[in-house]
Amino acid sequence: MKLEDIKNITVLGAGAMGHGIAQLCAVSGYNVVIRDIKQEFVDSGVGKIKWSLDKLASKGKIPADLVNAAMGRITTTLDLKESVKNCDFVIEAIPEILKLKQDTFKEVDAVAPKHAILATNTSALPVTGMAKATKRPEKVVGMHFFNPPQIMRLVEVIYGDKTSKETAEVTYNLALKIGKEPVYCLKDIPGFLANRVMNPPGNFLAWLVSEGIFTAAEIDSASHFKLGNPMANFGLMDFVGIDVGYHVQKFFEEKEPPYKVAPILEEKMKKKELGVKTGKGFYEYPEKTWRVPPEWSQDKAEKFDPMNSAMVAINRAVQIVADGVASVEDVDKAVQLGFNMPFGMLQLADSQGLDNVVKRLEELDKKYGKIDGLHALLEPHPLLRKKAEAGEKFYPQ
Repeated sequence: MKLEDIKNITVLGAGAMGHGIAQLCAVSGYNVVIRDIKQEFVDSGVGKIKWSLDKLASKGKIPADLVNAAMGRITTTLDLKESVKNCDFVIEAIPEILKLKQDTFKEVDAVAPKHAILATNTSALPVTGMAKATKRPEKVVGMHFFNPPQIMRLVEVIYGDKTSKETAEVTYNLALKIGKEPVYCLKDIPGFLANRVMNPPGNFLAWLVSEGIFTAAEIDSASHFKLGNPMANFGLMDFVGIDVGYHVQKFFEEKEPPYKVAPILEEKMKKKELGVKTGKGFYEYPEKTWRVPPEWSQDKAEKFDPMNSAMVAINRAVQIVADGVASVEDVDKAVQLGFNMPFGMLQLADSQGLDNVVKRLEELDKKYGKIDGLHALLEPHPLLRKKAEAGEKFYPQ
């Protein structure tokens, strides 16, 4: 199948991700069917699409006549079979529960046209695990949008163990067609690219807070005032939802020991202090709206070096390249677009000098490596050592 063969797209799930993806597809000229399990979910999703399009039109970002045209391309249903009977491409955006996704893929596979590609918007779960529930594993692919999909430019196109090159290329080109900037993740690994690079540093920082070495406010103040990071680290966790990050971290823990989730994240989950949506996470949000925490200050910023967590991210980025999961360029692009960073981690490594990166990681490992599971994150990767010793860079001059 080729990109031009795609006319009808089915989006499974009308929640935060699903309705945003459906909006992108409808605006780009595709006929879209949105399916969810309750009418109230469907109605809410469609209402949010209309609100979003009206807002874009009022700001002159899209033509006014595009609102009705895009809405006219959207239909809805609660019937799974009905939703996929004429589809060319399915994008699954249901809750991050592997068994639920597998059951859904099995049902879709049985009733969708044989040519249809089945894509999952999972942020961390194995694409291969979903593909095994179907009789078309070569047509199952990861298509990971970032939240909110209407705004975030990144889409990770992830190969399952049996995903065909044709399927991945069509998915990549579809992402381009709907205005996104895709990257390839060539192997089905935990966290894929952006999350695999940037989540472990967050867990590293959470361990430092758990151990009482630094406070969340000290770490975030340093990131905010020294690096210009608007939400910093724990502030971002609060905004996204601590439960969301926790489940990704837990997945790493299950799949890649000795990686271990920091105790403070376990504690927040037990107390249901999940961030903005519950009114309290690492900080308090009386109005359940994110704002710069009053605990942040210039004085606190001086207590922590935010480059420490960047060293962990660099180490993970190097691992991805060494394992043949993605190119240097795609790893950096994923981090930049997925986390609104001004540069990629491998670009940062080059600018710091790879020998200096190795030295800093060794120092961090000596200081914190005995904390449960942190040695695996802080031990310099062999490829990093090799390039440093050879005086090489990841981006040759």
